[in-house]
Amino acid sequence: MRVQADREVCIGAGMCVLTLPEVFDQDEDDGRVVLRTPEPAPALAQRAREAVALCPSRALSAAP
Repeated sequence: MRVQADREVCIGAGMCVLTLPEVFDQDEDDGRVVLRTPEPAPALAQRAREAVALCPSRALSAAP
């Protein structure tokens, strides 16, 4: 799985970080999403899909 984040669309809600802090973080300056890793471990795939689904601005996407 590969996760992508569009920082221009991100509103900094932080749902991704709350759901999967191993993969997502927030920029200290503007609060927008920062990817820790674009390819989460297979054990984290379900939580990554959940984080994508919870993003209120639809700034996240995931591909197999």
